[in-house]
This record gives sequence, structure tokens and C-alpha cells, in this order.
Amino acid sequence: MTGEREKELMSAAGMLLAARRTNTPIEDLPEELRPQALDEAYFVQGRLALAYGETGGWKVGAPTPDATPLFAPMPRAWIAADNAELVGNRFRGLEAEIAFLIGKDLPPRDQPYSHDEIVVAIASCHPAIEVIESGLADPLKATRLSMIADLQMHGGFVYGEPVTDWQRIDFSKEHVSLAVDGVLRVKRTGSNTAGDLMRLLPWLANEGVTRTGGLRAGQWVTTGSWTGVERGIAHSRVDVTFSTAGEVHLRFE
Repeated sequence: MTGEREKELMSAAGMLLAARRTNTPIEDLPEELRPQALDEAYFVQGRLALAYGETGGWKVGAPTPDATPLFAPMPRAWIAADNAELVGNRFRGLEAEIAFLIGKDLPPRDQPYSHDEIVVAIASCHPAIEVIESGLADPLKATRLSMIADLQMHGGFVYGEPVTDWQRIDFSKEHVSLAVDGVLRVKRTGSNTAGDLMRLLPWLANEGVTRTGGLRAGQWVTTGSWTGVERGIAHSRVDVTFSTAGEVHLRFE
């Protein structure tokens, strides 16, 4: 990446950050500032994340069972426990997810981590809600790489109580429902778009290490949507219920 291109991408990060902080979303980045490749989108992500302080974890997912996963940092300041109340009046979306709390450091190493090593390093499994926010007016209509650059639409993360014996859950048969103010919005079964969601953690620990620097104890990894993006409503309560993996709730101001 040339120095001039780096300056352009820094400007892109600045525009997205200003749009988020002032609640004045933009339609898209100017064409000359838009990332042209995934590594450029990740470069912008990294600069945005720095502005929000410590990274508390990572969102990782894939649009199909065969697709290469995508990931983005989750600022520690945006992570909250069950029944959190979120303030602000920006675009908000909601996704029901399954998340994992890392209990043991997984530093970079030459030999890839195995599935079993990842499972041993997991402290607990939790139901979760990812809150979708963006500096883009409609991130699903903007250029795809602009959306990825904008922290992949990440705006918050709320986790429920840990799940007992989570290794026994057959996620391909797990049911999920998402309701807003008691009105059912989505009800699905085995609907994580990545297929086997457990493939995402080894991929993040191994292939993602050049960006993550290794996964660390105390970080969260949330593994993609089960419900698609549902729009939030101001002054509403959101309830997500999994058939085995528990439930989690939040309220918008």
C-alpha cells in the first residue's frame, strides 16, 4: 500500500468516525476513498477501532457454509451484560447470535490450533444480541467494502447467562426467536448462515491472527447472525430466546 493510498484510507476512517459520532450518516464513502480490496477495508476497520479504545472481542461470520469468514473488532466499551439499556437514536439493527468467552490465551504460533484446542480454551458459551449501527445511512445498500470497513456494521454486543453443557448442543437443530415489545419478529431453526458455527473460531484463531494478534482470555467471539438484521425501535424491549442456549434481553432508550 502506497503512502498516498494510506492517507486516503485514513480519510475514509475519519469520515466514518465523524458520521457515527455526530449521528450524521453518509450514503457511502466518496468513490476515491472507498476500499478497493478486503485488506483495505480491514485497514479502515483497524483505524476506527483504535478510536474506541480497547478491543473486547471479535465478531466473525460467513454468509454461506462454504464462504470465507469475515470479521471485525468489537470495542470493549460497547459490550454489556443481559438487560442492558442502550441510549441514542441512530440506525439500529438486531441480530440473535451465539457467543463465546475466551478463557485461555491463544497466541500466534506456527502450528494451527485444532478444533479441540479451541474448545478447551473457551470459558463459556452465551446467547447474545449484536446491535447493528453504522456511519452509513443504509449499510446494506452501500458499497459492500464500505460496509465492511465501517466495523462491519457493529454497534454493540449484549450477552446472556452462560449455557450449561454447551458442547452437547446440536446447533443445526437449535431454535431461535427474536421479539420486540412481545411481538415475534423472527423464528428459525439451525439458521446460522455460516453453517457449522464452530468452524469460525479455529479460522479466527489461525487465519485471522495477523489482525487479531491472537485471541486473549477475557475476549468475546460472537459467531454470526441466526435471524438476519431486524430493525430496532426506540423505547422498546428486545428478547432473544434459544431453545437450549438460553435467552438474552436489552432495552433501547
